[in-house]
Amino acid sequence: MSREREVLLQQWLARVLPNGVGRLVPASADASFRHYWRFDYQGRTLIAVDAPPEHEDSARFARLARAFRHAGLNAPEVLAEDHAQGFMVVTDLGGRTYLSELTPARADSLYADAIAALIKLQLGLSSQGLPVYDEPFLRRELDLFSQWLLTELLGIHLGDAEVQALERLCARLIENALEQPRVAVHRDFHSRNLMLTDKANPGVLDLQDAVAGPITYDLASLLKDCYIGWPRERVLGWVSRYAERAEAAGLLKAADQPRLLRWFDLMGAQRHLKAAGIFARLAVRDGKRGYLSDLPRTLGYLQELGALYPELQPLVTLIDQRVVPRLIAR
Repeated sequence: MSREREVLLQQWLARVLPNGVGRLVPASADASFRHYWRFDYQGRTLIAVDAPPEHEDSARFARLARAFRHAGLNAPEVLAEDHAQGFMVVTDLGGRTYLSELTPARADSLYADAIAALIKLQLGLSSQGLPVYDEPFLRRELDLFSQWLLTELLGIHLGDAEVQALERLCARLIENALEQPRVAVHRDFHSRNLMLTDKANPGVLDLQDAVAGPITYDLASLLKDCYIGWPRERVLGWVSRYAERAEAAGLLKAADQPRLLRWFDLMGAQRHLKAAGIFARLAVRDGKRGYLSDLPRTLGYLQELGALYPELQPLVTLIDQRVVPRLIAR
């Protein structure tokens, strides 16, 4: 945050919370232009959000936060907002991210709560009026892998055969996404955006990018997390738990069950190609190089699927033979 933005935020807080606020302490920063500040106010802590309006749509965040809460999710409550300046005050869901709390012994319990929250989201938040995860949207995301990871970060230029193979794979991943039931999708439903809370666990953050899209998207975000990984056997158990609850809730039909795992795995592949591109873009364009440490896990999910899905094998060969050696050499 620039000094000018900090002064503006403090002046705004003095107007909307006239009894005086405590010292602003950085709460977190994410991959966007948003910044979060924790402060004391009348015996509790609150969060001030700085979302510069030239980069962020705080009105959309406020609207979706209310919709998430109406759907029964533990999302931040917006207490004050000034969308022209890009400032908000929201309730504090604490500092205990799922990422910091997940252990092998606690994972079953924490993921059970997260899956229950996901069912609430898919049942209670209408997909009407949300941007649609359509073919152009999916295509733009998939293009991030070639543009930012291969070309901009690693200087890899594909031959014609490689381009064609990657194009065929992308077409298949888009087809897989579009054939699934459409629901409200958080888009970043993972361990850094889920907070361990004493009541109504988990708290759900970073919800402003919600769309209408494939039913397995958030499930893949949760269980094939770019920031923490689990043995496939455990992941499959959690997928089965989700499937039982989703079918009982009417989100899935019995006829969908044989296709669910394939939907899930290939949806994860789409997301990991996108995420790898975004991590590279953050490093090259924005100077946020810390995300590069998450690339091996993210690409590892794709490598793992090569033996299960023949259509992914050309991609796995590209990763094994060209991407990984360049990453190691950096």
